[in-house]
Amino acid sequence: MKKFNLFNEIIITNKKSLLQAINSSKVFGINIHGDIKYAPFDEKEILIYEGKHTPQSPSALSPSTPPTFDTIFGKNYQIVEDDERVLIKAFSNWQTLIGINTPRASYDDTTGDGVAEFSCKDLETIGWHATEFNINYRTLVEHLEEHCEGTLLCIEQEEPYQFSGLGFLSDDKHATDVLYTFCQTRVKKLLKEEDDFIEEELTDDEEEAARFFKAIG
Repeated sequence: MKKFNLFNEIIITNKKSLLQAINSSKVFGINIHGDIKYAPFDEKEILIYEGKHTPQSPSALSPSTPPTFDTIFGKNYQIVEDDERVLIKAFSNWQTLIGINTPRASYDDTTGDGVAEFSCKDLETIGWHATEFNINYRTLVEHLEEHCEGTLLCIEQEEPYQFSGLGFLSDDKHATDVLYTFCQTRVKKLLKEEDDFIEEELTDDEEEAARFFKAIG
């Protein structure tokens, strides 16, 4: 998986397309590639902005004036216009972006508690069984991030160290196969080498998990 660190990234979008979206009175988003997307969004879409512009009605005391990009996006975005391009930095709006993107994320690593579950049912079944053999979600996520395609939308800085992220796996089926094989190998090794996991002394839940991973007959 590739990191998309909002502390460092500048998202570039087309000014004409952005103005069309603003004037459309539709809910639209800007993804991490700078593409304008309209709701409903694809299930794997990663957005750095989501909103709908509603122009204010002019009055005699407040005549109509075209809003600026700064006004439309708000104080948590840094906007620079460059000819036909609009350059956007979005890291200050991270808390809002968590809420926008979490429903489509494969897993949530934005809290101090770490990853607690996968949104994909098949991945979550693997994770639930893996915990019976003390294979935690952090271990599972690190394996997925190393061996699967996808994007980790995050804010990460070194000093003082700070990290918060949402993981988006590109292919849930491939990720499921990768994670299952990893856990199966680990469970077989534990049953063979660890005194805490002797086959004849497994609890009912441990035995169920071992059979799920086809580690015992």
